[in-house]
Amino acid sequence: MAAWTVVASSAYARPELRTGRLLLTDLAVAFACLFATALAATPFYLTQAPPLSGYWFAGAALAAGVVWGRRGAGAVAVLYGVADITLRVVMGAPITPATARGVVLLLLAGLAVGYMARVAGQAEERFARAVALEARLREREQLARSIHDSVLQVLTLVSRRGAEAGGEAAELGRLAGEQEVRLRAMITDGLTDLTGVPPGPGAARSAAAPGPADAGAGADPEVDLRDPLRRLESVRVSVSAPATPVPLPGAVAAELLAAVEAALANVVLHCPPGTRAWILVEDEEDAVTVTVRDEGPGIPEGRLEEAGREGRLGVAQSVRGRLRDLGGTVEVFSAPGQGTEVEMRLPR
Repeated sequence: MAAWTVVASSAYARPELRTGRLLLTDLAVAFACLFATALAATPFYLTQAPPLSGYWFAGAALAAGVVWGRRGAGAVAVLYGVADITLRVVMGAPITPATARGVVLLLLAGLAVGYMARVAGQAEERFARAVALEARLREREQLARSIHDSVLQVLTLVSRRGAEAGGEAAELGRLAGEQEVRLRAMITDGLTDLTGVPPGPGAARSAAAPGPADAGAGADPEVDLRDPLRRLESVRVSVSAPATPVPLPGAVAAELLAAVEAALANVVLHCPPGTRAWILVEDEEDAVTVTVRDEGPGIPEGRLEEAGREGRLGVAQSVRGRLRDLGGTVEVFSAPGQGTEVEMRLPR
């Protein structure tokens, strides 16, 4: 019994060995030890207590609950009762109430373990499906951001400039506008199919989504956030940053820079030509905050939600989606005629 306890404990600890063959071997050894009582004890012993191997037998019954489920555990408990009665008949020992109590206790324990094993298996399977779904959703979101930051903005610009130019350019602009609408619909429908709801600021952050510390792990070097942001300066864009470096992991800084560029792209697309914008960087002890403010006409109330439903992913994915994946938040402050302020806060 001691030797097989060591062997079985080691074998059951390895998932690849946790099969019906191992369980059958375990049960065979357990029944053999139970019947070996006839060679090691007297009938009087069985009138005082259950066989010593009867207590040890519970390990095999619980293993049956894990491997075979509730029905397997129940069958093993009943077989144990039959074996115990057979042993007593062979040894000429009386059948006591302890025999029935042992079977009942073994049956209850086996059923409980079998039920919990089934529940745990179902939970693990559902969790695996959820993780796979989250991975697919994140991949689609990243693709949507990339398309929005390049293709969709170009199509929007071509459509607007073509309509303004008129003539043959207007037809080109119309075609570009149609393709923009189709591409937006395809991206939005794909994200909705995966989650059941349109993408937007209310999307839950994945448990596996990398935070700032995760993104900076490994070989990802730190960069000074001020350097890439200052490359965005122009006659229309001003950058105000601290006098001291603002270090961030390279991958985090790249995503934050892309979100800032998306916010500036919205200024170009939705504000009058020549509209000025300002970028303000604040390096706090526990967070880095980047604010993009413009002096445009502002955003009407409810327009961002409407744009998300129409498949326009500029704020929903290129800005909010990026900060959400980094563990940060985005707040948009705007009023008609008073410009727009996009505040992106990234906890360290």
